[in-house]
Amino acid sequence: MRKQKILVTGGAGYIGSILVQELLSAGFDVCVYDRFFFGNNFNPHPNLTTIQGDVRNIPEALFSNVFGVLDLAALSNDPSGEMMPTKTLDINYRARRRVQELASANRVSKYVLASSCSVYGFQDGVLDENAATNPLTTYASANLLAEGAALTLAEKGTDMSITVLRQATVYGLSPRMRFDLAINGMTLGLYQNGVIPMMRDGSQWRPFVHVRDTSQAFLSVLEAEREIVNQEIFNVGSNSQNFQIMQLAELVAKGLDKQLEYEFYGEIDVRSYRVDFGKIARVLGFTTSHNVESAAFEISEALSKGELIPDIKTKTLQWYQELEKWNSRIKQIAPDGYIL
Repeated sequence: MRKQKILVTGGAGYIGSILVQELLSAGFDVCVYDRFFFGNNFNPHPNLTTIQGDVRNIPEALFSNVFGVLDLAALSNDPSGEMMPTKTLDINYRARRRVQELASANRVSKYVLASSCSVYGFQDGVLDENAATNPLTTYASANLLAEGAALTLAEKGTDMSITVLRQATVYGLSPRMRFDLAINGMTLGLYQNGVIPMMRDGSQWRPFVHVRDTSQAFLSVLEAEREIVNQEIFNVGSNSQNFQIMQLAELVAKGLDKQLEYEFYGEIDVRSYRVDFGKIARVLGFTTSHNVESAAFEISEALSKGELIPDIKTKTLQWYQELEKWNSRIKQIAPDGYIL
């Protein structure tokens, strides 16, 4: 028997394209709502529907007969957020608040917000879900505002179960590949040039989680009893994968069986934090199955076989900038709204 219907906003993104695979394997009916800026990489599947659209204008009709909403649609990194702060707040906060309200109004059973451990910013110690937040970027601030909107809705007495997943920095192979993430970018640099690019000064701490592991966290919430996930925040990752960036580079080099060579870039990274993942392990029995070395090796193998092409679409900010150039150029040559 088919399981319930799940609506995934941003379902064609880096995490979403893996998460949707896992949902389909688990027997769910899945509807993906996405702009498809980075392409539609899904193979046809009898339980999959894909709809192209902007989450800021998502139709209310899509929420009919939906069991769960997994809200992933976002401008998805710090540089993009700083380049487009107003749009980041519109998409990552205001659009998500509307999705939350529409889901509640249409009696969706479960809503899960894809947030980020970046809301912790720079702090000493190992931070659990009760720690103070300290967002340092527009991206992190928008995530925190979306969290607040969701939990405020829950406090008002909605029948919908609301859960926030603060994900560690994600890594690993995905159909919508990203090389602007730390581990993936390090792997590409070492594979192509024999040198790992590293943001200064390498001593900063950051938590990490594989894209397939974080996908399983969403499934765990969907399948959990309401009373243990409603109005809860979970850090998603593993205590064993809190790394300093220099240590991370060593693991990537080990995965590729290469000598560690690195070069610094940029200003000193002010984002440094370690996160405690004990709650999700205790409450949901969540464990991770993947590690940095094997992920780096898998990415390098895909590169060597030509299965993975590191084009401009694999760098989020650069691709957004390219799309903006196209948009500007088309407006210049098509003032009446058409080219020919």
